[in-house]
Amino acid sequence: MGRRALRKTPQLDLSRHLIKLDDLPAPWAPEEIFGRRAPLEIEIGSGKGLFLFNTAPARPQHDFWGIEVEGKYAAHAAGKLVRAGIMNARMLHGDAQRFFVEWLPTATVAAVHVYFPDPWWKKRHKKRRVLNERSVREIERALIPGGRLHFWTDV
Repeated sequence: MGRRALRKTPQLDLSRHLIKLDDLPAPWAPEEIFGRRAPLEIEIGSGKGLFLFNTAPARPQHDFWGIEVEGKYAAHAAGKLVRAGIMNARMLHGDAQRFFVEWLPTATVAAVHVYFPDPWWKKRHKKRRVLNERSVREIERALIPGGRLHFWTDV
């Protein structure tokens, strides 16, 4: 069973909450995006933004960066954040692995969250897996000492 279709949402100004990967400044500094220096948590594969929508308001002392490769889902999640007035969370539309390799400095992230990624069972789909040797190395590099990787799967 595939994902349910997204409901149509009213036109919103997503410019503060939705950023395309290629529009990020290099070097990237989260304080330029959030306007402050706070512990940063990244969710890889945010989908419709449920984790960010629920967690960011409950932890206002942290900043949250959701990454989603599908543009319509990234925009949907950003719209939820805008409508709720959540200012400590943003969405990035792009490839998380590319972001980690090309933009994310070493030891800058307090936590990385990966919840229920698609399993990509077939051998020819192996390249699409979210967690692989390279991505785990990059996550480890990005985490601060004592940082955490939160990972849940139903597979």
